[in-house]
Amino acid sequence: MQKNVLGLVCAAVLVGILTAGLWPFHAPKNQVSRLSNNGLHFGKHAVILSSHALSLAGLKDGISCSVEIWLQPDHSDTGGTIFAFYTPENRIVAFSVYQSIDDLFLRGVTVYRQRRAKSKLYIGHVFSKNSQEFVTISSNGQGAAVYVNGALVRISPGFGLSSKDLTGQLIVGNHPLVDDGWQGQIRGLAIYNRELTAAEVLQHYAAWTTNQQAEIKNEGPVALYLFNEGMGNVVHNQMNSGADLHIPERYFVLNSPFLETPWDEFQPSWSYCKNVLINIGGFVPLGFFFCAYLSSVRRLDRAELATIVLGGVVSLTIEVLQSFLPTRDSGMTDIFTNTLGTSIGAMLYSCESVRTLLATVRLGGLQQGIGVFDHQR
Repeated sequence: MQKNVLGLVCAAVLVGILTAGLWPFHAPKNQVSRLSNNGLHFGKHAVILSSHALSLAGLKDGISCSVEIWLQPDHSDTGGTIFAFYTPENRIVAFSVYQSIDDLFLRGVTVYRQRRAKSKLYIGHVFSKNSQEFVTISSNGQGAAVYVNGALVRISPGFGLSSKDLTGQLIVGNHPLVDDGWQGQIRGLAIYNRELTAAEVLQHYAAWTTNQQAEIKNEGPVALYLFNEGMGNVVHNQMNSGADLHIPERYFVLNSPFLETPWDEFQPSWSYCKNVLINIGGFVPLGFFFCAYLSSVRRLDRAELATIVLGGVVSLTIEVLQSFLPTRDSGMTDIFTNTLGTSIGAMLYSCESVRTLLATVRLGGLQQGIGVFDHQR
């Protein structure tokens, strides 16, 4: 009876770990919906993107550029990638815009002599829940100015955004490499091959928010997305039909990494440390119960080693399968932490004091059962 119970416990632990690691087992439906008054709403798992790198006149050979986006976040206590420009050939996200809690976060990457240089820019307390914000990023190629609702909020002389950074594949609502979805509404997006002045930014803010779409077109953007189609899975570029955005039926991450290396996964944050601890603790039961089963039922001479190998194989299987699931991340860090958790569980069972305690508990249960049986007689 005890052998059967131990086997069932091992099976339950294994099923629980596989479920936790692979749920929901499939790519969810793309949660992009059209608004009745123009615009798109992005749910928890949502993305739209261009089918290839943007080919916009005047961007590739230019320096100055500007981006305008009119949006309304669903939350001000979470965040995600609002949009990004990605070059698939070298897996570089040249420019991306995030919501970080209620902050606006810009990140740029440039390549010089095969070396990548990263630049970051934070603007605090930009977003409020269910509040519409009109964000403008204007750059002369050497530095950038950021405006919110027509007002200047930050100038960064060192944030070197250039028009070449806006020629990659455009992804809206998610990051091209990881599951980092943004939730909210987007009502307009425009890209310019020139630096916008403060007066133009204020004028455009008034035009966007009063639906003066003809005036926006006359200001000469190289890409203009009004999200006013009303139906269908295509978002048309009002300036160039060759740079349309598509709404896929299923949610996916464009180029998620396969078994990402630990040094690429590492982040100096509490959330990263919490995930490491969860991954260690989640495999401790596997190590404990499988070591008990292999040593007491199967009578293996090296039950502890076999259990640790089993934990590593299970973790590797999960990480390989996770590369096909857009809501999960495939990385090598989890393999190490899961195997460590398995080792801790196996060593706990192998500890003499723990085994003595278990024997005492089993003996007490047996004596109690005998006492109940005698009483019934």
